[in-house]
Amino acid sequence: MNIHYTVKLHNPHAHTFKITLTINAPDPEGQVLSLPAWIPGSYMIRDFAKNIITINAKSNNKFIRLEKLDKSSWKANTTDSPLIIEYEVYAWDLSVRSAHFDMTHAFFNGTSLFLMPHGLEVEPCTVEIQPPQEQKYSDWKVTTSLTKQDTSASGFGSYQALDYDELIDHPVEIGTQTEFDFTVENTKHSMALTGIHRADSTRLIKDLTKICQTHCTMFGELPKLDEYIFLVMVTGDGYGGLEHRSSTSLMCSRDDLPLENQPLDPDEKYRNFLGLCSHEYFHTWNVKRIKPEGFLPYDLSTETYTRQLWAFEGITSYYDELALIRSKVISLESYLELLGQTITRVLRAKGRLIQSIAESSFEAWTKFYKQDESAPNTIVSYYAKGALLALCLDLSIRLKTNHEKSLDDVMRYLWINYGKKSIGVPEGKIESIISDISGIDFSDFFKNYLYGVEELPLQELLAKFGVSYNLRATISADDKGGKPADKTTSSTSSIGARFVENSLGAKITHVFTGESAELAGLSAGDIVIAINDLQVNKTTIQSFINNYNEGDELTIHAFRRDELKVFKLTLKAAELTTCYLQVNKTSSDEEKNHQDKWLYP
Repeated sequence: MNIHYTVKLHNPHAHTFKITLTINAPDPEGQVLSLPAWIPGSYMIRDFAKNIITINAKSNNKFIRLEKLDKSSWKANTTDSPLIIEYEVYAWDLSVRSAHFDMTHAFFNGTSLFLMPHGLEVEPCTVEIQPPQEQKYSDWKVTTSLTKQDTSASGFGSYQALDYDELIDHPVEIGTQTEFDFTVENTKHSMALTGIHRADSTRLIKDLTKICQTHCTMFGELPKLDEYIFLVMVTGDGYGGLEHRSSTSLMCSRDDLPLENQPLDPDEKYRNFLGLCSHEYFHTWNVKRIKPEGFLPYDLSTETYTRQLWAFEGITSYYDELALIRSKVISLESYLELLGQTITRVLRAKGRLIQSIAESSFEAWTKFYKQDESAPNTIVSYYAKGALLALCLDLSIRLKTNHEKSLDDVMRYLWINYGKKSIGVPEGKIESIISDISGIDFSDFFKNYLYGVEELPLQELLAKFGVSYNLRATISADDKGGKPADKTTSSTSSIGARFVENSLGAKITHVFTGESAELAGLSAGDIVIAINDLQVNKTTIQSFINNYNEGDELTIHAFRRDELKVFKLTLKAAELTTCYLQVNKTSSDEEKNHQDKWLYP
């Protein structure tokens, strides 16, 4: 094998890996190497090379010159003998995107550790993961979907990959993780839980099997896999996921995991975890294999722009929760609550009236993944609004074809004709495929809702499926929507800002366009300490506001930096941006039939 990597768990106290890369036949004109600037699935330049602490090159047991070309790449002097690159990597990012190493575990993505030898990207390679030397780590093991070549019972040893793209698409967890297996489509699936937890593995197996099978049934098959692994880092307060070709990296709070003897219908936290698992598993087809044309191959040195993330993330976000009810893991009421929360998130972002979903996709690199205090007023999420666009497409196709066609057919077509054949999807092609499969001209739909900023026809479409669409005012900062307001609680006015706790009072994180706080001159970063001469904090500020009515004038004392300012704020009516959905009790038989075919096809 021409290319070989060795991974040594060098110093858990300093959080460092030591990597050795051996290239037996390097470029005779001088081997160029680089580390990716971003990781597929997370569209932001992260410059992983910044974590390389030391690096040197050897050949024939002698050091040779290694010139740094730019922030992420190096060039070794010419040699006609094997080239050895040795380097240390700092790993202290507890996330699904990078690498983390301490006395409790080691986790890494290949994009954080493995230098890419230019010109040799398509060559096969091997990786040796060495066990830690200290006795206190003797019970550590390796969990990864990388193909085993020669490994011990604990997983340490040699792995192989067909090329660099495959090498970096199998994250690795090393430690004392809890593992359990289940089977879907005659393929081994497993979950590895890292961290302190008391999760009910029996419940997880039962629910995940149903969810994964639902996705396989919809697509018609599972892609050819040796196995699939859910790698889960369990923390006190975490959430996130990143898809890979035969595994996913997840992070969750330990409270998100089910305990024994919990109710059959998952609570909100466990439901969200199942939705996360469902989302990343759906990516096994959509984005890992059905890809934008510009992603074949990935250029990991710079941004790769596409206007199609609404389809690859938005459609995935639609199906991740839809699969929960189709698999009967959650109830209809629970699904409608989730859908209402998604609608609420979109309605509360005034950026939906400024930025189209297609623009949001294209500008993911500079806006969605780099949000600041202006984000709610200037951008829209291609995840959330993309999911609602997918919902509208699915319901529209079903209505106009009497359920002979649906978005399911579109996804199966994309899998068979693009994903399965490793053909990238050109820009704009998905829109034409939807029109071709449904036999309906959706050009105006996409013009208005994908490339334009018109409000989606949610109320009209859901009504035809026996679901009523209701809007109300937001009750508190913790109000996610999805449910009717408590009858004892009412809110007719709003301050028009979002807060976090601060030792002095309530710190403003966001001020919403055209609402009371902005009109009064308040800004993000201001710390509100008193209203009408009474002290407030994040917990009390909303209940304080609820005691006043639209048109009332309030005196706000706030610190801007270290200067005390006084603002006169006139309360405006609370906007009706919190949504909840309910089954229409007066639905016709036709509407009930539409609902059943949509949710239980």
